[in-house]
Amino acid sequence: MRKGTRLVYSTELGRIRSDSKANNVEQPDDSVCRVRRETKGRGGKEATVIWGVPVSEVELKSLGKAIKQKLGTGGSVKDGEIVVQGDHVNTVISFLKEKGLQAKKAGG
Repeated sequence: MRKGTRLVYSTELGRIRSDSKANNVEQPDDSVCRVRRETKGRGGKEATVIWGVPVSEVELKSLGKAIKQKLGTGGSVKDGEIVVQGDHVNTVISFLKEKGLQAKKAGG
């Protein structure tokens, strides 16, 4: 580097990760469904999100439909998560336990 230059960004120096696995960190599959309440990004409305369900995509959609029918509310299933409108965390946890799945409350 020459004296008097103001180098802001360079790709020549520094540590470059060659391990692609380090960038794709995922939760380990411990066969526990996690349930949380969310309001961020939803215009202040509450939603219950279920993720980490150890079933296939088809079974996930049928489970999401069963949960929505039990609660009488709307929602969606995408990206491996079930999103149900409203705050139904405790009801969803008890429903999942009735179905034989392990479930726990996540978040605050």
